[in-house]
Amino acid sequence: MTQWQPLASPIGDLTLLGHGETLTEILFANSPRREALRQALPEGELPLAAAELQAYFAGTLQSFTVPLAPRGTPFQLRVWELLRQIPYAETTTYGALARELGNPQASRAVGLANGANPLPIIVPCHRVIGASGRLTGFAGGLDAKAWLLAWERQCNFFGADRE
Repeated sequence: MTQWQPLASPIGDLTLLGHGETLTEILFANSPRREALRQALPEGELPLAAAELQAYFAGTLQSFTVPLAPRGTPFQLRVWELLRQIPYAETTTYGALARELGNPQASRAVGLANGANPLPIIVPCHRVIGASGRLTGFAGGLDAKAWLLAWERQCNFFGADRE
């Protein structure tokens, strides 16, 4: 049964959704669905997801192992898998991802799939920026996106353990 767990973070309160050890969604405090899901589902524990996110925010984890079960279209799932391949503390663009998918004209579709990512942070959509180098949309807000990128660069610079 799907349950939710709250998790405080430096970028605001998060709501983790999942079942057993499997994580299905991470919601930011500003998510319009958050309160309805919290009322409809039982509160529980997602210990591996919570522990890994806490380690990430402590600067000691750069690679997640928690089992994921995102729901999306086949195209979205392909984009989300590419997102997981973006190295820690690095960025790429929507156009570069479209080219990796074999369709250089699909950068807008990649952007839409990126925006629909149900597992931000773990599936690092925050590492995708505009072609000009500017930060573009992020469900948690651009301040949170900027914080995540700066945090990863700082942790990478100071040599956080890669797990």
